[in-house]
Amino acid sequence: MRALVVIVLAVTSVAVLAKDPYGEECRNQQYPPGGPTFKGSIPTFVINLDLPPHERWAQVAREKKEELKTIAEHIKKVMLVFFPSGKLVQLLESKMVWLGSTLPYPFNEEIKGIADASGAPLGDIIIFNVFYEIFTVCTSIIAEDASGKLYHARNLDFGLFLGWDIKNSTWIVTQKLKPLMVSLDFQRNNKTVFRSSNFAGYVGQVSGIKPGIFTLTMNERFSIDGGYIGVFEWIFGKRDGWWMSFLTRSVLENSTSYEEAKDRLTNTRLLAPAYFILAGNQSGQGSVITRSRTAALDVWNLNASKGTWYVLETNYDRWKVPLVVDDRRTPAMKCMNQTMQQNISLPTLYNVLSTKPILNKLTVATTLMDVSEGLIETYLRNCPDPCSPW
Repeated sequence: MRALVVIVLAVTSVAVLAKDPYGEECRNQQYPPGGPTFKGSIPTFVINLDLPPHERWAQVAREKKEELKTIAEHIKKVMLVFFPSGKLVQLLESKMVWLGSTLPYPFNEEIKGIADASGAPLGDIIIFNVFYEIFTVCTSIIAEDASGKLYHARNLDFGLFLGWDIKNSTWIVTQKLKPLMVSLDFQRNNKTVFRSSNFAGYVGQVSGIKPGIFTLTMNERFSIDGGYIGVFEWIFGKRDGWWMSFLTRSVLENSTSYEEAKDRLTNTRLLAPAYFILAGNQSGQGSVITRSRTAALDVWNLNASKGTWYVLETNYDRWKVPLVVDDRRTPAMKCMNQTMQQNISLPTLYNVLSTKPILNKLTVATTLMDVSEGLIETYLRNCPDPCSPW
């Protein structure tokens, strides 16, 4: 027994000390995007908040209906792997329609409108809208330059364990989501309320900017008390928490300051644990809010005067060591430190997010935001082999 323990400890030590086989030196001169890691830009759509919720997404849903149906069919194939009985999948689909009826307004009506406009089954669109609570990994960074200007950037990684394409060495869902990436301009009275980078047909928000006021991204937080527990509680009638992407949408749409947004993200009860990465428009207004489903466990703030000129979040609590097989934090911090505060900009943040394994097989897109300019740019990504699967 003692010998076995020694062997396990030895193997673990080697794994910890071993060089990441997919790692590389920090990249530079990657911006403007091009070359083998760049897969293209994304189209822009206006979401008119003055329309009834059922009608707001009609144009997006019609233009992306084939892509929505494709991702929905694949999700059902994944479900069949876990539940081989077709009858059980049909039962789950019918339950999803019921689940949709319990979702808060206006999100429930928007989802119905997407299903009607795309011709996809309502249950499929509902499943698509709850997946982010469970199946995503990401990297988000807020940085303050030497003049006090703030920048915010993220890699959106999605599709973990949802089917591996052996022939092409890719995650199937990740590839199928890339054609669904869109830039959205949410307007009221013909004026922008906020802008976002998102999946077509996904009514919650994962990355967005309130021009001149704040920027916001959301990362999943792995926890035993995870999103699936919150979903089950919702199904069984306990509905006192927010779906995390609905909360980010509500904050982007309704909050009018960095302080108000920070308060809501810190104190609102959630269905799933999460990291909210929030930046304002003044020096020091940047934070990573680490959330359980019921409380804020940590708020990590920018403080350039004390050396914290950037905050960075992947999918692990900052006081814990990331899994050896999924350490994107260490190479990202290495590249940020090599870049140095005096050189920070959207192009240099793009360089950091283009470095493997921060860029990996799950990376759908990279989003760059400049709150003072009201700028949000999103680029589809590719990670050529050799490349980490996550």
